[in-house]
Amino acid sequence: MRSFSRRASTTAPLWALLVGWPSPAPAQSVADHTYTAEAIQAGSRVYVTECALCHGPNGDRVDGVNLRRQVFRSARSDDDLRRVITNGVGGSRMPGIALQPAELDGIVAFIRAGFDPDGVAVRVGDAARGRTVFMGAGNCTMCHRVQGQGGRRTAPDLSDIGLVRTPAQLQRTILDPTSGLMPMNRPVRAVTRSGETVRGRRLNEDTFTIQLVDTQERLRSLVKSELVELEVSPRASMPTPRLTPDQVADLIGYLLTLRGLPARDVS
Repeated sequence: MRSFSRRASTTAPLWALLVGWPSPAPAQSVADHTYTAEAIQAGSRVYVTECALCHGPNGDRVDGVNLRRQVFRSARSDDDLRRVITNGVGGSRMPGIALQPAELDGIVAFIRAGFDPDGVAVRVGDAARGRTVFMGAGNCTMCHRVQGQGGRRTAPDLSDIGLVRTPAQLQRTILDPTSGLMPMNRPVRAVTRSGETVRGRRLNEDTFTIQLVDTQERLRSLVKSELVELEVSPRASMPTPRLTPDQVADLIGYLLTLRGLPARDVS
């Protein structure tokens, strides 16, 4: 008689958590994609003296803009932010600010750190280039869908990922997928009493049942008492990407534009 077991799988499942790169490669240093702690802290001081009067201490005083939450009217990349800060916004009350390069980097770093002087600020690149990475070098569409387009596997739909993940979370998930794995997305392997093996992505679990999306894109609810084997892996299956630091920054820039709305032109 087969015994019921529950253990962490040590083998990689068939789908990716966030981006489906074809093969693993050595991890890149996260430092390649971030600003220094000194830049963030210096930026917090620049913000207080140059920006807080209009934008407020939490960056949300201007309609349609929330700097702490990365909500901007038009800027997408760090270079966009630098241009807006330096040149101002025509037809508005925001004038350009003459800052030294280190000060400009600092204020962008502080914004990207979510206004946390002790936080981590991720470099955000160009969304249009990032979309090209998503569709091409990243091979993301093999497993993920955006606005109804892309692969139909058991990896999460990314249509609103820019609303639920910060730049730092996106970077961590790309460079170290397991560290960013949400419990609801853990890979599952179950064997029923009839001998059927079911693989998929966990959606929900309680004492008696487990719900998942299987590899055939079907929603399944399995009764645990009818299983002889159940494996829920704590490890993501997405391999480390073969992307340059610039490509990772651009990919993050594109993912941040995905906010559950109809796709907009990022070219």
